[in-house]
Parts: sequence; structure tokens; C-alpha cells
Amino acid sequence: MMTNLFSVFDPSSSLFNLSINWMSTFLGLLFIPTFYWLMPSRHHILWTTITTTLHKEFKTLIGPTGHKGSTFIFISLFSMILFNNFLGLFPYIFTSTSHMVLTLSLALPLWLCFMIYGWINQTQHMFAHLVPQGTPAVLMPFMVCIETISNVIRPGTLAVRLAANMIAGHLLMTLMGNTGPSLPYFLATLLIGGQMALLLLESAVSIIQSYVFAVLSTLYSSEVN
Repeated sequence: MMTNLFSVFDPSSSLFNLSINWMSTFLGLLFIPTFYWLMPSRHHILWTTITTTLHKEFKTLIGPTGHKGSTFIFISLFSMILFNNFLGLFPYIFTSTSHMVLTLSLALPLWLCFMIYGWINQTQHMFAHLVPQGTPAVLMPFMVCIETISNVIRPGTLAVRLAANMIAGHLLMTLMGNTGPSLPYFLATLLIGGQMALLLLESAVSIIQSYVFAVLSTLYSSEVN
């Protein structure tokens, strides 16, 4: 019996005292069928269409001054988060994207790279971002402080947004599922229908959150160009 509602997110599988739950992060590669790599198929055409659309959108966001091929970083990021979000909807599969360890490990290095690159190569441009155009002289010190704080908390907001959205849906499904055995048949039928609708909503959240994470990372990179 669970002593804590959040214990459903704790790593529990271990081998030689090593947690193997985090191996679920790489399970997405095993679910891709072999013929996806060998010959064109419906899976291949669908995923190629998705990645091409994302490439065009990210290229527009980065702008003409961006480096060629930089969009593939964000497409790969989108794909990884999407796979892990969907895997977490299956029973008995560890949801790695609901932990700040993974989400912050994705957001913090990207943000650090953008900041280091921007301050080294585009110093004046980065200073100009601290004071928006048209700001009165009296408000400039306050705007510098506000813009600095907003820049510093960016990786935290990226990580918390993804982890919190994945945790919220899973907790709601766990709460509804725990009340099932004590309900009469009529209410249990309604509960199953509600769980199915919630599962559909969680599938949409999985796609949206991976897209939001990739788009915001792209926007942060476009500011340093």
C-alpha cells in the first residue's frame, strides 16, 4: 500500500543495487520497428512529415542568422521527450520526464550553451536585450534586474513546466484508479470512461509539452544570434 501519493513516481526496480528505471529513457529506440530504418513505410512517411514540418518552423524561429543544422538539435529534443512522455502512459513503465533530474539535465546545459555563446560572441547584443527598446531612463536599472532574473530562471521554468504537467496527469489518474475497487458497478463504469478520457487528454499533453519545450528552447537560442 502506498504511504505517499508521490511514491508512484519513485524508482523501484533495481539490479545489483542500481536503479534500472532510468533505462526507460532509451526504450523508445526498441519500439521503432526494423522496417522503419530499412525501407520507406507509413511510419517512415509520417515521422518524416512531422520532422520536416518542425524543421521549417524551427528554422523560421531561429531566423536567417542561425547556424545551418541547428534545428536538428531541437527536433531530436522533441522526439526524445515525446517518446518518454508516451511511454509513461503505459502501465509499469517509469516516467522519466516527470523527474526534475531529467528535465533539468535537458534544459540547463542548453541554456548554459546559449548564454556562454551569446556573451562571448554577441556581447553588445546580449547587453541590448537587458534593456528593451523605448524604456525610460528612470526604469532602466529595474528593467536590467527584471531581465536578468527572467534569463536566469529560464532553465528552471522549462524543467518545472514539463515535470509538473506530467506529474499532474499521472496523479489524477492514480487518484481516480484508487477509488475504483470501492465503487459500485455503475459508478465504476463511469470511472472507466473518465479514465479513458483522461488518458486521451494525457496523450495530447504529452505531445504539447514536448513541442512547447522544443519551441521555447529554439526561441532562447534565437535571442543570442
